[in-house]
Amino acid sequence: MPEGDVALRVARRLDQALGTGALTRSELRWAELGGVDLTGEHVTAVVSHGKHLLIRTGSGHTVHSHLRMDGSWQIEHTRTPPRPLEHWRIRAVLATSRWTCVGRDLGMLAVVPTRAEHRVLGHLGPDLMAADPDLDQARLNALADGSRPIGETLLDQRVAAGIGTIYLAETLWIHRISPWRPVSAVADVGAVYRTATTLMRRSADAPQLTATGELAPGRRTHVHDRAGLGCRRCGHPIDVGQIGSPPQARPGFFCPACQES
Repeated sequence: MPEGDVALRVARRLDQALGTGALTRSELRWAELGGVDLTGEHVTAVVSHGKHLLIRTGSGHTVHSHLRMDGSWQIEHTRTPPRPLEHWRIRAVLATSRWTCVGRDLGMLAVVPTRAEHRVLGHLGPDLMAADPDLDQARLNALADGSRPIGETLLDQRVAAGIGTIYLAETLWIHRISPWRPVSAVADVGAVYRTATTLMRRSADAPQLTATGELAPGRRTHVHDRAGLGCRRCGHPIDVGQIGSPPQARPGFFCPACQES
């Protein structure tokens, strides 16, 4: 599932594309949005909140989307006449005279008044990809249930928005903490959230997504998706376990030797 760094990169690209003029095409292929037409409106900003994307218009509408597991926003030059774009996986088409933005396999799509964005974001914790994220609130939210494993807590978007399985694994590896250590046993929970934020921000700003800062193939993560390979710190084979309980369980990669329970 895309994480905060991906959402921020997508928001930046959509902001550049949709800010080039009035919308000349508006197709929201979602059951309850069939009658919504934003043609003629100007996009004033596209921002992310955690893993969520918000496309705001000058008339006070916000198009809210979430990529979930397989979603994407693809950008192409607008063609004359417009390309049909009839594939059943396409959920949204927003275009200016210069650029066409196509949302495929979106896991969530809604239109709300911009003043009421809290309806779709109110359940989320602080946005870790914000320019000045409220990391102290994230820490307090995490400590509210000290018995929970730290890995499960990091994935809880109600605690703080943006972390997925990649930055769960990479952050805890850096701090040498097992994903199953109780939050109450983590010496500095705030430092964990600071690290996750730093890693995601660096990745969002890099030429390509990277959790390590390196761009070479096979070097973009320390532990995530490296089960059976040697730990880059101690050489022990990386393992993978389930974080959380079914049906919400997610894979968590870790080093059994140097990440203490």
